[in-house]
Amino acid sequence: MTTAKKLPSFSHTAIALAILAAYGPVGAQEIDALMAPGNSLSVGIGFLSGDEKDRARFGLFNGLRTEEYRGLLGFSIVDRNADTGRWFSVEGRNLGLDNREVGFSYRRLGDMKLWGEYSEITRHDPRTINTGLIGAGTTTPTVQVLAAPGSGYELNLKLQRKAFSLNAEKWFGGSLQMEINFKNEDKEGARFFGRGFACTSATAPGCLGPTAAATGWALLMLPEPVNSTIRQIDAKLNYVGTKLNLSGGYYGSFYTNANGNITPSVPGSLINGVGTLLPLSAGLQPILNLPMALWPDNQASQLFLAGNYKFTPSTRMNFKYSYTRMTQTESFLSMGLANAPAGRNDLDGKIYWTKAQVGIVSHPWGPLHVHADLKFDEKRDKTPVATYNLEGVNTFTNTVPSPKKLDGKIGATYALPAGFSAGADVYFEKEDFGTFTPTASVAGLSGIRQKLKETGYRLELRKSLSETVNGMLSYNHAKREGDGPWLKPRSLPLTGVFEASPDCQSVGANACIFNRTAIFPFMFLDRERDKVKLLATWSPSRALDFTFFVEDGKDTYRGPTESGLRDTRMTMFNADVSYALSDAWKLSAYLSHGRQRTSAGHSTGYDGVLTDTNSSFGTRLTGKVSSRLNVGADLVYLNDVLKYHQDCDPACSATNAAFLAIAGGLPDVTYRLLRLNLFGAYAIDKTSYVRLDVVHERTKFNEWTYNFNGVPWTYSDRTTLGAKENQQVTFVGASYVFRFE
Repeated sequence: MTTAKKLPSFSHTAIALAILAAYGPVGAQEIDALMAPGNSLSVGIGFLSGDEKDRARFGLFNGLRTEEYRGLLGFSIVDRNADTGRWFSVEGRNLGLDNREVGFSYRRLGDMKLWGEYSEITRHDPRTINTGLIGAGTTTPTVQVLAAPGSGYELNLKLQRKAFSLNAEKWFGGSLQMEINFKNEDKEGARFFGRGFACTSATAPGCLGPTAAATGWALLMLPEPVNSTIRQIDAKLNYVGTKLNLSGGYYGSFYTNANGNITPSVPGSLINGVGTLLPLSAGLQPILNLPMALWPDNQASQLFLAGNYKFTPSTRMNFKYSYTRMTQTESFLSMGLANAPAGRNDLDGKIYWTKAQVGIVSHPWGPLHVHADLKFDEKRDKTPVATYNLEGVNTFTNTVPSPKKLDGKIGATYALPAGFSAGADVYFEKEDFGTFTPTASVAGLSGIRQKLKETGYRLELRKSLSETVNGMLSYNHAKREGDGPWLKPRSLPLTGVFEASPDCQSVGANACIFNRTAIFPFMFLDRERDKVKLLATWSPSRALDFTFFVEDGKDTYRGPTESGLRDTRMTMFNADVSYALSDAWKLSAYLSHGRQRTSAGHSTGYDGVLTDTNSSFGTRLTGKVSSRLNVGADLVYLNDVLKYHQDCDPACSATNAAFLAIAGGLPDVTYRLLRLNLFGAYAIDKTSYVRLDVVHERTKFNEWTYNFNGVPWTYSDRTTLGAKENQQVTFVGASYVFRFE
């Protein structure tokens, strides 16, 4: 079984160490043998301090949020026969928690293997929700306006996943193997979701209404009800030959959702921005009561083939091919959605996805290594075109893009004296997003592109085969630009796009793509990318190891606008050290520091620079106090600060400048974590040991979007969303582990 690391295996925490005095002395025995895989039973109890608000972040996934005491139970049964090569095992983990797991494995070496797993995990939303919503987490919630913020009930949103898998492998002689894997996962519960709408003349001309004494916008918290199943099957046949290796088969994914939509019931009056209860403007209430579609049923089936062929001992080819058919055909009416386009009962969504790759690797002579790779990717969208969109009185259809991409790379590595090697790659990429559907509209954008091209290269110097020092230094450069004209969307009621020019002096205003505050998706902007990486390892002695990693990269974007994304910068440093203090004691530590910076202009008149700086430190000490007592300690510290720096752009109005000067811009977001984990295991006798774990965690998170200076975010029905800014929790767990034959 594989799981994310939460607490030590089984949450193996030991019974209070005071009980050790009740056991008489036995012969010296290493506890490592007791903790090795084998037959065992673990029984214990865990205690958590604080309340649910203190444990909100600590107990997000590990099942340790809602109760102060939890039973800790796990077991392992292993039956091995070295003479026949048979191995059978059953294992259970965290059986007293919400993230319990049970798995089994049966194998006969060189013949077959069968294994399976059942697991559960529950995600608790870390935020505190106080609401009057009736039927929260159902498909028909009813909104009730609270008399005052905080006067409702506490809503704990949680999402539970239950999954089981069954897997098999069978060998037919020495060259043929079959693999079959099946997984079923059920999700049930509710997750954070909502709805908001502001009346505008463009989208809903009659929405605002004739009176100013009304609320013309609303934002509501409406949790998404979750009741879905996803099934996956993977069947593969593998062939291993002297020159040819092949792997081919089928992969299928099938998603079903018992819920088709959310249809809320919204009252005729809600709270405006300053907390006053006002009637909704004409037309807004019907919009808020419209059903919202949830994820529809969908399926995907894929056939694939991959392999490699050895032409000579120094030259081989590798290849991959896959063909996938994806469909979405659930009936609109079965989802509770009316008013479908004429002649359409469902989307009849069909996408055919083809991927192909071929590569070659060769050592034409001793110090030279060459490689080349070519990839093709195409998605053909065969979904019928129909009129699904309404904006005011204007209608337009869905889009059916059929993008395709071709990219290739060729490179070489040459071995130099003194353990050095130099390498270089050049590569290209061409992407075609397909012809824009003429009856569709993206009128909110200023321009798009149908084709892009990118070229780049990589240089690398590597030092290897040294007893004490190894390292790598690389530099990447890439340039992306349009491979054709800009396409400008037509303004509704017209649809489609037309070719435009960035040269505003030689074309009419309508055909000019440049605009100072124009909005272009950054995926279509010209981009230059530069990245440098340095990796080094140093082992001055058998007891001491150092690893250093540094990376610095920058993306620069250019388009026919002064707005939008301008550049991004990322810098990261990481250092690891491990030191064997003695045969019994080991110390390790790491230090990491990273900084990400994003600069952008905005059409509302503000420029922004977003900087995220994160630093972390961790250390671990483990050792053997005696032949029967192992102890250890982990310490982790994390500090992440997100800064929003705002300036007026060159055309900023006096009103905006004055507001920014008074408000000071958006506040920082800070997240800090300090966690200390102490653990010890003591061998009582030849068949049992006890373990004790103490975990203390402190966090600070001042996310202003839903908890500004201790004031929670308030929705239009006075539902509040917040979280305890400073949380601390201590977990103490004790377990007794018994080993048996």
